[in-house]
Amino acid sequence: MSDTDGKKTLGLRGSRPGQVKQSFSHGRTKNVVVETKRKRVVVPKPGAAAAKPAAPAAKAPAPSDSSKRPAGISDAEMERRMKALAAAKAAEAEEAEKRAADEKSRAEERERRRAEAEAKEREEKEREERARAKAEEDERRKREAEEAKARAAEPAPKAAEPAPNRGGAGKPAPRGRERDDRDRRQDQRGKGGGRDGGRRAGKLTLNQALAGGEGGRQKSLAAMKRKQERARQKALGGSAEREKVVREVQLPEAIVVSELANRMSEKVADVVKALMTNGIMATQNQTIDADTAELIIEEFGHNVQRVSDSDVEDVIDSVEDADEDLVARPPVITVMGHVDHGKTSLLDAIRNAKVVAGEAGGITQHIGAYQVDQDGAKLTFLDTPGHAAFTSMRARGAQVTDIVVLVVAADDAVMPQTIEAINHAKAAEVPMIVAINKIDRPDANPDKVRTDLLQHEVIVEKMSGEVQDVEVSAINGTGLEELLESIALQSEILELKANPDRAASGAVIEAQLDVGRGPVATVLVQNGTLRQGDIFVVGEQWGRVRAMENDKGERVKEAGPSVPVEVLGLNGTPEAGDVLNVVETEAQAREIAEYRENAAKDKRAAAGAATTLEQLMANAKADENVSELPILVKADVQGSAEAIVQAMEKIGNEEVRVRVLHSGVGAITESDIGLAEASGAPVMGFNVRANAPARNSANQKGVEIRYYSVIYDLVDDVKAAASGLLSAEVRENFIGYAEIKEVFKVSGVGKVAGCLVTEGVARRSAGVRLLRDDVVIHEGTLKTLKRFKDEVPEVQSGQECGMAFENYDDIRQGDVIEIFEREEVERSLT
Repeated sequence: MSDTDGKKTLGLRGSRPGQVKQSFSHGRTKNVVVETKRKRVVVPKPGAAAAKPAAPAAKAPAPSDSSKRPAGISDAEMERRMKALAAAKAAEAEEAEKRAADEKSRAEERERRRAEAEAKEREEKEREERARAKAEEDERRKREAEEAKARAAEPAPKAAEPAPNRGGAGKPAPRGRERDDRDRRQDQRGKGGGRDGGRRAGKLTLNQALAGGEGGRQKSLAAMKRKQERARQKALGGSAEREKVVREVQLPEAIVVSELANRMSEKVADVVKALMTNGIMATQNQTIDADTAELIIEEFGHNVQRVSDSDVEDVIDSVEDADEDLVARPPVITVMGHVDHGKTSLLDAIRNAKVVAGEAGGITQHIGAYQVDQDGAKLTFLDTPGHAAFTSMRARGAQVTDIVVLVVAADDAVMPQTIEAINHAKAAEVPMIVAINKIDRPDANPDKVRTDLLQHEVIVEKMSGEVQDVEVSAINGTGLEELLESIALQSEILELKANPDRAASGAVIEAQLDVGRGPVATVLVQNGTLRQGDIFVVGEQWGRVRAMENDKGERVKEAGPSVPVEVLGLNGTPEAGDVLNVVETEAQAREIAEYRENAAKDKRAAAGAATTLEQLMANAKADENVSELPILVKADVQGSAEAIVQAMEKIGNEEVRVRVLHSGVGAITESDIGLAEASGAPVMGFNVRANAPARNSANQKGVEIRYYSVIYDLVDDVKAAASGLLSAEVRENFIGYAEIKEVFKVSGVGKVAGCLVTEGVARRSAGVRLLRDDVVIHEGTLKTLKRFKDEVPEVQSGQECGMAFENYDDIRQGDVIEIFEREEVERSLT
């Protein structure tokens, strides 16, 4: 079948026919007839062209001219087509303008980049020229220096002759060359060069910053000086390399990488690189162990000196004093004994003071340190409390003393705290003098005191022993001279000496936080001389002696051995019993205090961490049925707070105990109230008061604050409060017995026992036990108690009654019913 198939081809009017060959797969082709219609151009008539300005919208031929209009198109359609054509032409013109603008901007951008590249290239060339000019200038200066050196080496006559190569009339030529060199240097200085261009180049100008020149970090003046020094040494023939300095590097148990580099005076980057070479990836802020640090130190060629953290205390002077440096010092006498045996009154009689009147309740609750002049010789007395709660205070007094005066009342003999004082004196290995006080009393019996002391291996001189004993009366002043003579004799036997010309050391007898003066410590100087301005460390605290006061409240500039003083200037309140040592610098004191604080913290953490999980579970199970009374304690001095805490730990039993949440020295503050509110605890203030914000906070939060001045009252109140947590004790009182004679079955009730009350009384409200062959088989309550047919509250002995048990029917004839009542009895801690 042919392409035309004998048929006439369809076509369009006014078109031009043509053929297009189409190609398909597998080599197939096909000829297709394509007709292209020519565009019809509409030419308006001359009349329509003249009318065009009056009617701009009528671009198309007039509607009446139907000969030029395509067939089948109305006037409205023709007008729409013409409008669309005009809009298309306008859009095409706008697009052309936009393309032209974009092309122009791109051309400008290319031009700007080309200008920047040229400017940068020009600037690089200028920089190279400056560098080349600088090199030439350096070379010229070097050449001139060599020529000057050569001229200096020539003989004097030759130096006066003109050089043959200078030409001309001698001097004018060098002057011209110098002028040229000066002009060249000025040109180079204008471009940023010059003789000191390296140093001046460090100043960045605005033009350099905008031009993007040598910006960034510039060399400092010190770096430029070092560079010039190296160049000068090199020019003089010296070695430019600095000699290696071998250092002694102190190496603790662990050290930070940056600190290790600092101690070796090496760069941190070099140390980190050395660590990486050894396979250790560590930054400058990480800690490495001592063995690794030792390898690095040896690699850098330094010497290692191993030290430990405890070496910081080596600065404390602990050398033995030479015999020629020792001088006699006053003895330290501690007065000990049972409470109310007259220790402070005896000391008052010696000092002619009235200390007892100032103590609350007439009992001593602080360690008092005093100094007394006795016939030109000084005696230092320490007065300790006798109450049972102040055990640690008495122990401290015995540790720092030379002689113990044991005060025993003649009318009371040996008491518990007397025995404790004897044990403290024996433990401290100090001699003892027995003062038998209150011999003015009618019922005084000194011989009984001496006999009682024999039971505790204290044999007085009147009993053929070695311990001195003196009968005294603090009220009448009897026997005081004999007591002081005994003390003087004992001190002569001891030959007490100390070196006053060394760094001071002493013991803290008492410490407190004073509102106006800050932390205050009562220190007994034991060796050396403590002076105002000395830097010291005491326990975990350190400070500088700002001021010192003696026992009379007078300011003193220095305190020698065996002198008690109050020291001001601490950074915190030390613990009573801490040792004070004077050091050279404040840094040493701070370092020692920080080490001791960290060591104490680690010790507390280790004590807590040593507990295993099984122990924790066992403790939790043991404490499950234990009631706790939490309290907060604030006292005036450290010793009193310590004594109160120890007394609180002794209160309680297996059911209840007292837990001290916090104890401290000083006034009650707002933070104490916050802690008490969180734990529901009362605040106990011993000789201190709460400040105004703390009182307001306590009133708002409902926290109870109690004030005490006598330790007896505080201990008794806490003991009473803890007793309130004890569960009441239940006691059973047997009120009667009944024997079952007969058992009846009653409908609706069950089994009813016909009983005879054989002893006491049977009550309806009482508890009952059913005994069969003297064995308890049931315990419960009565459901009914009847006499004849009436319900009665009780039945007396010898009468018959009917009883029915609550929820129990297994009753037999001959069983015995035991009747009892329960009562609750309040318990208290003894």
